[in-house]
Amino acid sequence: MVGYASNKQDVQKRLRRIEGQVRGLQRMVDEDTYCIDVLTQVSAATKALQSVALQLLGDHLSHCVQDALAEGGGAADDKVREARAAIERLVRS
Repeated sequence: MVGYASNKQDVQKRLRRIEGQVRGLQRMVDEDTYCIDVLTQVSAATKALQSVALQLLGDHLSHCVQDALAEGGGAADDKVREARAAIERLVRS
């Protein structure tokens, strides 16, 4: 089971909202909206995606990684490495 299983509907709802924001951005560009206004909305969509990413990461740590650590062994090391790589990707973005 995935770590976000308990709040999957919330994640999907948030992603649909972000999808709407991106469609709105496309419309703004189609309508030649002022650059700064488009950039403001890009920033809002980016923050929304970051928020979803942090929620998913938290779910992963508290479910997948925690379960692997309880089991111990190589699986635990793999999950910790995987989480670390995900965190590094988020920090770089």
